[in-house]
Formats: sequence, structure tokens, C-alpha cells
Amino acid sequence: MGLFDKLAGWLGLKKKEVHVLCIGLDNSGKTTIINKLKPSNAQTQDIVPTIGFSIEKFKTSSLSFTVFDMSGQGRYRNLWEHYYKEGQAIIFVIDSSDKLRMVVAKEELDTLLNHPDVKHRRLPILFFANKMDLRDAISSVKVSQLLSLENIKDKPWHICASDALKGEGLQEGVDWLQG
Repeated sequence: MGLFDKLAGWLGLKKKEVHVLCIGLDNSGKTTIINKLKPSNAQTQDIVPTIGFSIEKFKTSSLSFTVFDMSGQGRYRNLWEHYYKEGQAIIFVIDSSDKLRMVVAKEELDTLLNHPDVKHRRLPILFFANKMDLRDAISSVKVSQLLSLENIKDKPWHICASDALKGEGLQEGVDWLQG
């Protein structure tokens, strides 16, 4: 069973289709994570930066998933809010080796959490502190502190250290979502 089957079960969804938003700054690893979460026969070999957004649709045994892979480039971030209403869960990806832009990631997270289409909903948020394999990466605990995740009181959330290229840490996210 894949992540999205488990996510649907965790959310108690009886629907046939589930909408997941995958957001984060550009070059954080969103597309690579989505690719690793898809069934192996649907995975792509060549990952290129997302311009604007891409929509990944795939089916599991019982559900049809629509994942919105939103570009994290500055000029496209204002598009994110147009998809909040549809979203039933959020995956927020952080490049844990990019200390300089951690402040920007926090600003984007704060904007997300205060948006009217998100603020009053119990949307689960899974954070991936990605690129843990890089020498200058900071720990998921430190990422959590820098993003002030402990202040999120009205939504279930979890942070996982990950290396999307190898698929490491993604199972922990899956385990949390099904727990």
C-alpha cells in the first residue's frame, strides 16, 4: 500500500479522489519526493524543475490521487493559494541545507497557515526536512525550531528528515500519516 492509500485512510476519506498539495521553496525536492511516492511503474527517471505547477494523477487499488506539485520559485508562489481550498492534506518540503532561505520558508509557511482557506481547517501537514545527505544540512529538530512548528496547535503535523533521491525518511512520513 502506498503513501496515498494510507493518507486516505488516515483522513477517513471515503471519496474516490484525494487532493494533496506539495509545496515548498524551489529546489527543495518536492518533485523528487512525489516521484518516489508514486507506484514504481509510474516513476520518472528524469526530474526537472517545476515551472508554474504540475498535476500528477495516479491510481492506487482503491483511490485516484491528484497531487499538485507547486513550483517554489518566487514568481509562482502566489499561485499556491488558489489550490488551498481543494487540498485535503499538505506536504511541505524544506531544503535543510539551505540555511539562507530558511527565513523565506518560514514566511511562506506563516502565509499558508494564516490563509482563510487553511486557517480554520484541520488539514494534516507533513514536513520533509529534505536533503539530509548533504554535508551542511541541519537536523529536522533545528528545522522545526527555525520554522516555529511548535506553534502549530490546531492542525496535526509531523516533520521527517529525508533524502528524496534515495527515498530515505519517506517511510517515516507514511508511518505518521497512517498512525
